[in-house]
Amino acid sequence: MAKKKSQTKVISNRRARFDYKLNEPMTVGIILNGAETKAIRNGRAELKGSYVNVINNELWLINATITGSNAAPIPEEIKTRSRKLLAKRKEIDELIRAKQGGSTIVPLEILTATKFIKLRIAYGSGNKDYDKRAILKKRDEQRNIQNFIKHKI
Repeated sequence: MAKKKSQTKVISNRRARFDYKLNEPMTVGIILNGAETKAIRNGRAELKGSYVNVINNELWLINATITGSNAAPIPEEIKTRSRKLLAKRKEIDELIRAKQGGSTIVPLEILTATKFIKLRIAYGSGNKDYDKRAILKKRDEQRNIQNFIKHKI
């Protein structure tokens, strides 16, 4: 019997790139239980409002929501529990230094392409309101230029 080819679903935190000036992202592992793994593979996770914190020289994902389904229910109190992240000591030390320097560690996306579920994180500083307005203005200008070119030709 042939194996099914699993579809890769990337659950992303679209707001993170808008709210923060991010440095180079890194990929870390995440400790999950069976129901959470099944829910993430079905696309039932949300990173909006979540962040990574350093507790006792370990990385923890805080406030990420994973909702279950009828096949694999997840109790209400476990949906937003803190989950431990797995990374190399050098990566953890780099993130600790960044955190002490005033940066925020933000989860960008959950990767489900391989046998293991991974989390892509990056550290950076928050954008100011005027930076966000400039980004929106630039997007609008690009959209107007593209529409003008499209309808002109």
